[in-house]
This record gives sequence, structure tokens and C-alpha cells, in this order.
Amino acid sequence: MTLTAPTVTRPHEAELPFAALILDFVGVLTADAGATHRAWCLAQGLDADAWRHTLNHAPEASRLYTELEAGQLSQTEWNRQVAPILGVAEHENLMGRAWAGVRPADDMIALARSARQSGLTVALLSNSFGLDPYDPYEALGVWELFDVTVISEREGIAKPDPAIYQLMLDRLGLPGEACLFVDDHPRNLPPAEALGIATVLADGTPGNAARIATLLGVPATTLNGRQHD
Repeated sequence: MTLTAPTVTRPHEAELPFAALILDFVGVLTADAGATHRAWCLAQGLDADAWRHTLNHAPEASRLYTELEAGQLSQTEWNRQVAPILGVAEHENLMGRAWAGVRPADDMIALARSARQSGLTVALLSNSFGLDPYDPYEALGVWELFDVTVISEREGIAKPDPAIYQLMLDRLGLPGEACLFVDDHPRNLPPAEALGIATVLADGTPGNAARIATLLGVPATTLNGRQHD
């Protein structure tokens, strides 16, 4: 069944009450990282899209990022090898410098807190990009939101590999039909749906967090503790 605003896919007709909220990190719990990366690139004298283009389209940098996600390469070594590809002279804490201006998505963080306070299990399912020297989850203050975490570099597998979604269900101890997963990449949703997990594409639509809260049946609290009407 497909609903709008937000678009929710529930793969099976027999719907269970939601017992768990599974969240991606970048693009879900963070504000627009792309805008921050573009500003950082310009400050370095690079083309505004240099970060995105290098990580996604430069073959060697893309390969190194895949290894970083899977825990096959340390963030320190990634910094050292990618800096010259990007065109940055100083490699020390490259990831942390590029990410320093990224802010948390306050509405989604409030949603995670509300879901947990309402008795749902809240989980993180993230393709990570290193934890040392720069820990993005610590920097944005989100570790404390979660009962369960599945981080690609710790597991050696990354979305959209079906195995990482099954690992999440195993750790939750829940059937897929009891879980709602929010991610900002369309390619990451079908493997979850194949396991019966309901999915929401985080597309930046204003008010999405409040609408997800309604789907979950939890209060959509604001930062000052009031509830949305």
C-alpha cells in the first residue's frame, strides 16, 4: 500500500503496529550536507561541486570511499589518499574539516526522541565514513538516540546489501513488518521492502517528521517540547 506525504511503502497487506523506527544518518538526521560541502569547497578555492564529484565520479576516490564504508580503509588513510585527488594540500582530518559545518536535522532528532519515549525501539542503519579522527555521529550528538546501531564499517557490509538489513532485524528481534525505515537514497529502500520493512524516502519535504510521527502514532514534539497540532 502506498500513501503520500510522505510516500510510505508497506510491502505486505497484513500490517502490524510499528514497534521500531530505523533511521539513516546523512540526509535524515543531518540538514543538507551538500550545501555545507559546496561552501567548504569554495572556501578551499575548489569548484563548488568538487567534493560530490570527487567522491561519486572520480574512480579512485569512489573506490576508496567504498572501502571506507566497509571498514577496509581507515578514515586517516582515506584522508591521506583522497586529499590530492580532491586537490587539497593538507590531508589531516580532511573528512572532519569538510563536515564541520553540517548541522543536525532538529525535527528528525525530535522525532527519534519522541518515538523512543513512546516505547518504540529506535535504531541507526548507516553507511558510515569513519569514526576516527572525526566521528560524525558524536559531532552531531546522535549516538544517544539509539537502542540499536548497525554501522557499515563495523559490520563490513553496506547498504544496499540485503545482509545489512537482515542483520538489523536480527538485532532488533522483530519481523520486518513491525519496522519503519527512513533513508534519503531510493536505492536503499527496495532491500528493506523485500524483508517486509515499511519505508519512507526522506526527500526534504517540509513537515515530513511530523507526518512520520503520525504514521508511528507518536507525538511530533518540537524542540521546545510542544506538540504539533
